[in-house]
Amino acid sequence: MDWLLAGAALATVALVLAVLHRPLGDYLAWVFTSPGHGRAERGVYRVIGVDPRTEQTWQAYLRGVLAFSLVGVLLLYLLQRGQQWLPYSLGLPAPSEPLSFNTAVSFVTNTNWQSYSPELTLGYTVQLAGLAVQNFVSAAVGIAVAVALVRGFATRRTGTIGNFWVDLVRVLGRVLLPFSVAAALVLLAGGVIQNFAGFQDVTTLAGGAQSLPGGPVASQEAVKLLGTNGGGFFNANSAHPFENPSGWTSLFEVLLMLVIPFSLPRAFGRIVGDARQGYAILAAMGVLFLASTAALTAFELAGAGTAPQLAGGALEGKETRFGIAGTTLFGSVSTLTSTGAVNAMHDSFTALGGMMPMLNMMLGELAPGGVGSGLYGMLVIAVIAVFIAGLLVGRTPEYLGKKIGPREIKLASLYILVTPFLVLAGTALSFALPGVREDVASTSVWNPGAHGMSEVLYAFTSAANNNGSAFAGLTANTPWLNTALGVAMLLGRFVPIVFVLALAGSLAAQDTVPATSGTLPTHRPLFVGLLVGVVVIVTALTYFPVLALGPLAEGL
Repeated sequence: MDWLLAGAALATVALVLAVLHRPLGDYLAWVFTSPGHGRAERGVYRVIGVDPRTEQTWQAYLRGVLAFSLVGVLLLYLLQRGQQWLPYSLGLPAPSEPLSFNTAVSFVTNTNWQSYSPELTLGYTVQLAGLAVQNFVSAAVGIAVAVALVRGFATRRTGTIGNFWVDLVRVLGRVLLPFSVAAALVLLAGGVIQNFAGFQDVTTLAGGAQSLPGGPVASQEAVKLLGTNGGGFFNANSAHPFENPSGWTSLFEVLLMLVIPFSLPRAFGRIVGDARQGYAILAAMGVLFLASTAALTAFELAGAGTAPQLAGGALEGKETRFGIAGTTLFGSVSTLTSTGAVNAMHDSFTALGGMMPMLNMMLGELAPGGVGSGLYGMLVIAVIAVFIAGLLVGRTPEYLGKKIGPREIKLASLYILVTPFLVLAGTALSFALPGVREDVASTSVWNPGAHGMSEVLYAFTSAANNNGSAFAGLTANTPWLNTALGVAMLLGRFVPIVFVLALAGSLAAQDTVPATSGTLPTHRPLFVGLLVGVVVIVTALTYFPVLALGPLAEGL
């Protein structure tokens, strides 16, 4: 019965995505290729002093991304530090300096890692003017970078990859804002709250007293999922009934996380002039998605471990209104994208079940990944794949008519190495530095042994890959983890973007070369299989030794 429910939920998601893939993908392609600018857009360009007709080199595009993001970090940090003087602060004090830094970096990098209890830490003004705004703009930055890389493949000998400010404005005004309004209305109809009521004291059915928070939740919930941001208005995240009241709202939230990432390959195919290329990327994403979701569901339904077997199932940490099938689908989607939202506590998953969300992030969140980041990550893997194929047949590798030379493969390789270095270095330092080790062991880790190792590994994996989910048994609001995870989020977001934009600039400066008999067709099942193989071998095996110390040791 559980497998039947899991299959029905997965089939429903697949059907809706199949219906939306083509029209939404075509619309996204139009957003970035239409020559005209709306009246409101032209007004924004005049205010910020941008000529929308100006094309940028990759260096100029990168400066725009970094400058815009730096300003976002500073503004969000100042909003938190001055919270006690803001309206609708609910009487809450300002968060500490390390926590404010961590939170500012988290939301600007599209990670939304939260080392705090949101309803007890941040007032409504910071939630709306700070966190919700960054939910929009950080998602827009990711999509803009992905489209810049696509232009690198599509253009010939220009050396330019578009205009960051134009891309940013178009994503916000034509995609995220209108779609979020529509999604918020559906969530409101499903029972998600939207108010400024503050805390209300109620009497429970058992006769006890409880203080229930209100808040503008539906509006923030919509963009947190649609922009694959993650985080939550409440500490329980999407397990809270005010954020996710029922089974059908949970399924709708799954669709919100997937709809843009799974439609972007169609937009990629349209922009490069070959829809088959988009279908190949989509097929690779789909294979990885189905394999991961099936594995997580199987591990959780098996209920390995003494306590789950005695209880008849691994339901600890899960909401009964979603069940195991609804929980594993949500958990798989939130970590295969860069969302990080949860409708259950991943720390309570079985040992091997908890390994799967971690492994999803270690793969680079490519199936389908976050909005924008999933597409540009998979395209970088495609560059590696055609290079490997070129070595096998003794030909100069090419992808979409562009030669993959030493410069391109170096940039792609550096992109691949960034997040494993941050994850492994951060985890190692947490247990190797004398003063830090004692603090982590005595304050942060409440589950010593292999599971405690898994909690710290999960935290750095989530931060470096800009996911934001957590093994919630870890106490992360400490000076070391706030700082170390903040640095991991910053470097994990922007260092790969540097390499992606440099790769886009290198490709845009090239002319296209005609296909020959030695050119590998990159739209056929053979290339899809090669792409999936490269993802697994190049990325997943990097982490095997450390997985053997954590979830594998605990599960086996």
